[in-house]
Amino acid sequence: MEKFKVIIVEDVPLELRGTEGIIRNDIPEAEVIGTASNEAEYWRLLKQGLPDLVLLDLGLGGSTTVGVEICRSTKEMHPQVRVLIFTGETLNEKLWVDVLDAGTDGIILKTGEMLTRRDVMAVMEGKQLVFNEPILRQIVERFKRSVGSQLAKQEALVSYEIDEYDERFLRHLALGYTKEQITQLRGMPFGVKSLEKRQAELMKKLFPDGNGGMGVNATRLVVRALELSIIDIDNLEPDEA
Repeated sequence: MEKFKVIIVEDVPLELRGTEGIIRNDIPEAEVIGTASNEAEYWRLLKQGLPDLVLLDLGLGGSTTVGVEICRSTKEMHPQVRVLIFTGETLNEKLWVDVLDAGTDGIILKTGEMLTRRDVMAVMEGKQLVFNEPILRQIVERFKRSVGSQLAKQEALVSYEIDEYDERFLRHLALGYTKEQITQLRGMPFGVKSLEKRQAELMKKLFPDGNGGMGVNATRLVVRALELSIIDIDNLEPDEA
């Protein structure tokens, strides 16, 4: 492969030396044309000459949002420049989502296999969304849980004879809506009395043997719906009013 230019953005000197060592020993095609430890240094470097690849740490000066904004601005101004995240933020999944939305070409976590020639070459060859093994494991586990949750929900809807309106009713109760507010939702053709009747029917379906002699209010009904996967706590989104 032809040689390409790299800027490394990293604020920890020891980690910077390690990254430079990886590039020098494993990726001879890469020419490091500059390094930056903060946002100001990075933009000064960019004015001197565009790289083909920015190897970007996210946690700069204790801030994770700086790295995300560097990625977003770089991709907006210079979409041809590849941005590969190389970060020690191994648990902050929200941060990964933010930087993916910002247009990164991939995320490499500083754990396990770390940075490899294979991953860098994949980015330079135009492959979208390059991840190393540690982040792939977490993505796969989250995917498996998501699929399992969806299957459990489908089975529960069938087993307890829950229709579309039951699910919407329970979901909005979980979100704190009153019955009066739920009647105002688009496509919800019920008045308050109809919803009260529907709630009573749901109590019978979800508590066929009663509730240990205790009464069942709306809160207990919602908790039971969550326990049975009829509604998903990770996907409680309101419908349009």
